[in-house]
Amino acid sequence: MEKINLRLFRKNVKKNKSGFKKFLTKIEKQPPRGLDKIAVEMDLAMWKETDCLSCANCCKTMSPTYTKADLLRISAHLEMTTEEFKKRWLYKDRNGDWINKKQPCQFLNLEDNKCSIYEVRPKDCAGFPHHTKKRMIDYMHVFKQNIEYCPATYKMVEKMKDRLSLLVILILVFGNDFSML
Repeated sequence: MEKINLRLFRKNVKKNKSGFKKFLTKIEKQPPRGLDKIAVEMDLAMWKETDCLSCANCCKTMSPTYTKADLLRISAHLEMTTEEFKKRWLYKDRNGDWINKKQPCQFLNLEDNKCSIYEVRPKDCAGFPHHTKKRMIDYMHVFKQNIEYCPATYKMVEKMKDRLSLLVILILVFGNDFSML
């Protein structure tokens, strides 16, 4: 696996963000047949090339939302009350969600990009980047957001775009008759 270069990632996002968002919007409006299957395939292919520990950009630039269960589990792990935990590290955002006061995340070790509470981390962190959490069409807004923060999501969308572009070309050339291939 190749180490993620965040400087190059940010440069690529700046260059391709608009096109990727248009691509995702087009999929959202006209989902191709088998979209979820393609998403799972592209997700698996992307993870063969992606090492989150070489990046941790999500932990450096985003905050998870903490559920009530997260607050209870993490505060117990840290041997403090839920109120002490919230007062020390969290605030309630305009949506009423508990999120980190600062970035990078207070639990991220910047030396090795590991989480100091990994075994009890928030549900939001455990599911990130949420590629196959639900039907892709129902979670498109998350893909649109995460292409800016997560190299894994960026790479997955890039792979999907390449794959679906190839399918369109094949259909234009062969129609629906792929028997010649």
